[in-house]
Formats: sequence, structure tokens, C-alpha cells
Amino acid sequence: MARIKGGTMTRKRRNKVLKLAKGYYGSKSKLFRTAKQAVMKSGNYAYVGRKQKKRDFRRLWITRISAACKLNGMNYSTFINGLRKADINLNRKMLSEIAIADPAAFTALCEQAKAALAK
Repeated sequence: MARIKGGTMTRKRRNKVLKLAKGYYGSKSKLFRTAKQAVMKSGNYAYVGRKQKKRDFRRLWITRISAACKLNGMNYSTFINGLRKADINLNRKMLSEIAIADPAAFTALCEQAKAALAK
């Protein structure tokens, strides 16, 4: 039976890692062992970053909404509570876009929230 050598697959696997490490500083992009460690670490950072991105955007939207609420004499929590009671279902992304692009519409939303809280 013929002897099978694994050199081509090993080379292919190593080249795949080195390709992922392209642009890294110094030996991290040249040497397989350090490149492999750097690629694994960067993969972890990327995984965590995808979760953090969602948190960061939500924080940004809430900050924008809060600032717009203060201009209309409310705070964020009473505004959200008023919207819930008024049965207005807009997510925070859309509320922040409205606050930036159309302040008059956001003021109308604030008035509806105040009216729902007064009932």
C-alpha cells in the first residue's frame, strides 16, 4: 500500500492561518505559531465585539432620546412609560432617528406620552 504524506494539507492549513493574519505587526503575520495565536485572539475579540456593538448602539439611541426628551421637559423613563401607556410601539432606534431628523414629530410623541400619563 502506498504511503500517504500529509504535507499538502498541513501547508494549506498553515497558509489559511497566515492569510487571516495578513497585515498583523511583525512576526504575527510571518510565523505560523505566533500568527495562529494572534488569529485566535482576534477571533475572540471579534466575537465579543459583535455583542458589544449591540449594547453600544442601544446606549447611543437611549442617550439621543434622553436629550430630546429633556428639550421637551421630560426625562427618558417617564417618556418611555408614557409611550407604553399610549400604546405606541416604536423601538429606540426609530425614536432616536425621529428625534434627530424630525424634532416636531418627536415633540408630538412627547405630548402623547404626557397625555397618556395624565389619564
